[in-house]
Amino acid sequence: MASSSETGTVTGTKDKDYNLIWFTEACLSNALRLETYIQDADRDGDSELADFFRRAPKESRKGGEQGKQLLASRLRG
Repeated sequence: MASSSETGTVTGTKDKDYNLIWFTEACLSNALRLETYIQDADRDGDSELADFFRRAPKESRKGGEQGKQLLASRLRG
């Protein structure tokens, strides 16, 4: 459900900026979490599941890097 009002007064950060920060953190956190999932699957001998999880971190890291670059450019600007 979309809100029609800015909630940045609660956080002290404009919604669009908060969203970018959240997205970047979520991507980087997901990449870390997937490493745990890979180790769990490997430990259990489930190579199919481990391979499935191995394909995902690349995209999470990519989103995190793009988010960091956008944040950096906005902080400088």
